[in-house]
Amino acid sequence: MSNAWIVDAVRTPRGIGKMGKGALAHLHPQHLGATVLNALRDRNAIETSRVDDIIWSTSQQRGKQGGDLGRLSALYAGWDVKASGVTMDRYCGGGISSVAFAAGQIIAGFEDVLVAGGTEMMSHHAEADAWEIGTPYQPLGRAKGNYKLYDANPIGHVGVAADAIAALEGISRAELEAFGVESQRKAQAAIAAGRFDKSLIPVLNDDGSVALNHEEYPRPETTLEGLAALKPAFTAIENVTAAPDGTTMRQMVERKYPALVWEAVHHAGTSSGVVDGSAALLLASDAGLKANGWKPRARVVTAVNMGDCPTLILNAPAPAARKALDRAGLSVADIDVWEINEAFAVVTEKVIRDLGIERSKVNINGGSIALGHPIGATGSILIGTALDELERSGGRYALITMCAFGGMAPAIIIERVSNPS
Repeated sequence: MSNAWIVDAVRTPRGIGKMGKGALAHLHPQHLGATVLNALRDRNAIETSRVDDIIWSTSQQRGKQGGDLGRLSALYAGWDVKASGVTMDRYCGGGISSVAFAAGQIIAGFEDVLVAGGTEMMSHHAEADAWEIGTPYQPLGRAKGNYKLYDANPIGHVGVAADAIAALEGISRAELEAFGVESQRKAQAAIAAGRFDKSLIPVLNDDGSVALNHEEYPRPETTLEGLAALKPAFTAIENVTAAPDGTTMRQMVERKYPALVWEAVHHAGTSSGVVDGSAALLLASDAGLKANGWKPRARVVTAVNMGDCPTLILNAPAPAARKALDRAGLSVADIDVWEINEAFAVVTEKVIRDLGIERSKVNINGGSIALGHPIGATGSILIGTALDELERSGGRYALITMCAFGGMAPAIIIERVSNPS
């Protein structure tokens, strides 16, 4: 049984995910995928005919993101046709799962050289929805034909769920806003110190000009006073019909938690940013390292999955992290770097409280509130960010986890091998 080694990790900067506003929005998703694939190839002298498979994550596999984006991105990049590809979907968690699937193939002895990652162009989501169902963009979970899901096991709306969880956990709006401001502060400090430079790859236009070479989403000018003045973002969605019997999103939560008294608290300053982005990691077996002369940067220790309440959607990361720690024989204190995706401030805040994590170890360089959350790519981005931070700080273990729509969470633990020379 081989170890699963991480040889390298790269990513694009995250561009604002709105047509006409974002620096990447005019590009095809295959273009972003090809950008990180070729950066990985060039940095590691990959003979692409030796890549056994490309395991890719994309949450919205519709419109231009439809089909097998992993394979199509490799062909767009000019990789050898022997490098096959597959694209999977675990909603927000897919970027972790693509790496976990690759590691599992290696540990099982099936393959020796794999690339894992993901692409998400949120600027294309509205276009894809209109293209597929012929209607304007609808909140996730309301697409035609999904009512059976609500009949069997009610699935809520992520923003409404975040507000409900804040009330259930007794986490105030002011505490969430303090978290949001801190995310911006840490991201700005990381950018100023060049902590993302090792992994960040500029995206070029077809003519060779630079489309984007820096993080486009952060708002370092954010203040507590400014966030306190914002209106909650999900009050209208609370009243959206969620089932054929007329049940609204708010009523769905209240049927499950009838004693809950709650109000909307999350807004743009305490929610993840809508962005475009892509990331890729190179993984290899013991034999793959030897055959290609690569030195590993990290080892995949374990990777797990966990399901939780689909109405509240966002609560699985803490149980997933516990499961990963148990499988690895590690404790919370053993983890030097935690990347807990900031889908909403309440998600990360709840995990910190549930597990008793030292705050200085969590999202050290900011998170998705400041930097954005390109859904299917985020997990792969966070693994690379955690690896870079382990090397910078000299830490040994990192745990990366995130909530995923439908009430799920993957988690993965990596171990730094050594600081590269």
